[in-house]
Amino acid sequence: MPNEASIKTIRSKTPESAAMVDNARRAMAITAALNRLTFNDADEVRALFSELIGKKVDDSFLLIPPFYTAGGEEIRVGHNVFVNQNCTFYDLGGLDIADDVMIGPNVNIITTSHPLDPSQRRATTLGKPIVIERNVWIAAGATIIGGVTIGENSVVAAGSVVTKSVPPNTLAGGNPARIIRSIACGARS
Repeated sequence: MPNEASIKTIRSKTPESAAMVDNARRAMAITAALNRLTFNDADEVRALFSELIGKKVDDSFLLIPPFYTAGGEEIRVGHNVFVNQNCTFYDLGGLDIADDVMIGPNVNIITTSHPLDPSQRRATTLGKPIVIERNVWIAAGATIIGGVTIGENSVVAAGSVVTKSVPPNTLAGGNPARIIRSIACGARS
């Protein structure tokens, strides 16, 4: 779990909340343009995604639209990353995606949450970081919640809800996700 220093707290009606809303507007405009593209427009998708995150993505990056986010500036992606269609990334807390990661369709990666206390829910937005390490596969329909790390070479099973970190070289699944077994890692081709 993240320590208190790594949790971003934004209170409503502050300059930080106004900046968050402006960034969401910017992201919605870019993703609207991105979502008009097709699989055959990979170069244009990369260009718009690079604009969204504020840094150029590698030519090996592949994203199949549609894609949704309420930010984008806190997303960092490595080389040879694949994002299938209909994914949502809320990145307020920071989202790091390492090299060789595969993300299946309908995956939600959500760093953003709100306090449990009903009196604070609408007044505060919280961002907890998510780290997806090298060579991870997140299967279709999984949801990753803020404050977790998915360890190198791990697999998150389809439909899982990950609320706690997943160690390297493991298969995790269920709701909430739990460790199912270790994964034997052989030589990569």
